Amino acid sequence: MTFRIDPVTLEVIRNALTAAAEEISLVVMRSARSPLLREAGDHSSVITDADGFLISQGRDVPMHMGVMSFTVREFLRLVPKAQLAPGDVWFLNLPEVGGNHLPDVKAIRPVFIEGELAAFAVSLAHWADVGGAVPGSYVANATDAWQEGLRIPPLRVFTADGADTEKLGIILANVRGAAERKGDILAQVAATRAAELRLHQIAAQHGAGLLQAAMAAIHDRAEAQMRAAIISIPDGEYEGEDWLDDDAGGGGPVAIRVRVRIAGDTASFDFSGCDKAARGPVNTTPFITAASAFYVMKALFGPEIQPSGGCYRPFDIITRPGSILDPGPEKPVVGGNHETSQRIADAVFRAFASVVPDGITAGGPTTSGLLLFGGRRADGIWTTLYETHGGGEGARVDRDGAPVIRVHMSNVMNTPAEVIEAEYPLRIETQALRKGSGGAGRHRGGEGLHRVYHILCDDMSVTSMFERRVIPPYGLAGGEPGARFHVEVRQADGKEYELPGKANIRLGPGDRVIVNSCGGGGYGPPAKAQDTNSNADQRSELA
Repeated sequence: MTFRIDPVTLEVIRNALTAAAEEISLVVMRSARSPLLREAGDHSSVITDADGFLISQGRDVPMHMGVMSFTVREFLRLVPKAQLAPGDVWFLNLPEVGGNHLPDVKAIRPVFIEGELAAFAVSLAHWADVGGAVPGSYVANATDAWQEGLRIPPLRVFTADGADTEKLGIILANVRGAAERKGDILAQVAATRAAELRLHQIAAQHGAGLLQAAMAAIHDRAEAQMRAAIISIPDGEYEGEDWLDDDAGGGGPVAIRVRVRIAGDTASFDFSGCDKAARGPVNTTPFITAASAFYVMKALFGPEIQPSGGCYRPFDIITRPGSILDPGPEKPVVGGNHETSQRIADAVFRAFASVVPDGITAGGPTTSGLLLFGGRRADGIWTTLYETHGGGEGARVDRDGAPVIRVHMSNVMNTPAEVIEAEYPLRIETQALRKGSGGAGRHRGGEGLHRVYHILCDDMSVTSMFERRVIPPYGLAGGEPGARFHVEVRQADGKEYELPGKANIRLGPGDRVIVNSCGGGGYGPPAKAQDTNSNADQRSELA
């Protein structure tokens, strides 16, 4: 039977599907055990159709949601639909199966309506530890994928009868903080169950056939909207470039290059000119590459478009096998998820700078600014703090950049100092703006963060994974770059040294880690000194 759907009913169902996806994230935040999920919000949620194409998503992390546009489709290449059953929840984290890096574990629940597979509810959660050589599973000197932790292929861990305790036991035996991981796993299971209930309610209200018709219409409308957005861009080729600080393996800066071809209502993103795969863990997957390109296109040209599988139909993403964006399944990728993805986005933004000069910001904190602290509390409980640090936003044509903010592909929050001190053997001694870190310009870049961590336990593992330490956030239209990211270690014995952007070290009681995150780039030439003095005099007279 063919179902026709009117625009009003389509909007009602579309918003209901979006609310169902958002509820997944709300349930995770309110039921997870780890502060990384319940405080920082390092998780994302989507609902897909029965073929794995994105239908709706939460207001979460763009890099996660872009990747999950592919996760279920790749999952279905390995797990036939006939193998799925009501009550299943499958877990996986393999980067090559529609993924990004091992700590981002996807829980996939097939949803059956009237006995037929109708949709999938998916919760991605960053587990604070997935095993590997160091607490937090970020091995800065990793040279292959197996050093980075537990690799989970599509694995049915829950059925309608409950948990498969043998499979769950294997997972928990290979991660640190097993009790906390189990709590987070149960939160993901509960969250996808909530979405399943919402989908059943939508189907009961409107009919299963009309729900499927609405999903098809969402794809078609999003495709038409995206094609209309692409048509607004003049036909031609546009090139952009950005650089990683290093290859995390002793080598120098690594280039990310893109050539964008616009032809009518289609767009091609050719990343063949990127450098070869890195020795260290800053490689990433073609799925992250596509997610980054899509993010830029939506942000610049279609902010009101509903993200869905239809949005991707006008795009062609080209990566070169063996390159940093298509390294193959054996290369380490843990840092590429949030560092290289940002370089991709910056390269594509810069490619379009001549098309929408008033819509581009100067360089900002397009890095996670990640520090990982792993140690035991006084009660012997193992803890892992995964903390990202925002920086100064780049200035725009019409305003200064905001201080201490996250931009582009990331959307996680900071962990409050009070939570850190209650949960971890750490004390936050200082938290303030990094004065003077924003780049000068007609509009000034935002200021970065200054934060001091005081180690309280006998043995603390500390991992860094951040960019903009060597290559600063760029200025635009004559604006000056922002200050570089800088992290310093001051040991209790008085020894001081700068912490590299990718490193694993051990610290002890009384040692301190001082974070100075990057400032944003300025926009436009800075005012001359005499102009500044004149303006100051005018302000004084007005006062």
